[in-house]
Amino acid sequence: MDATVFRAYAFLIAAIVAEVIATTALARSDSFTRLWPSVVTVAGYAIAFWCLSFPLRVMPTGVVYAIWSGLGIVLIAIVAYFWAKQALDGAAIVGLGLIIAGVLVINVFSKTVGH
Repeated sequence: MDATVFRAYAFLIAAIVAEVIATTALARSDSFTRLWPSVVTVAGYAIAFWCLSFPLRVMPTGVVYAIWSGLGIVLIAIVAYFWAKQALDGAAIVGLGLIIAGVLVINVFSKTVGH
């Protein structure tokens, strides 16, 4: 993996983390009526989109978005499970597993990612 692709993935991971933090704060903002969770939400999404702009320079938009949204969904579900005690049923767990499988297929087998 060359430095450009490595940097793209680093920014993509940062975008995912920022989006997960922002979405978790959004759940705590009570429809933007609580100041600090609202501030974290807006700042987190701003950081996420800024970081997302870097991998879009070197990777196809659909691939970047699939990885970003897919891993974001899975991580938010995990955070909600542990932090907010939001239980997942079997179908939800299977669905999340399929999302992870899709992200892995894109990254391991697709030539469009830029390996």
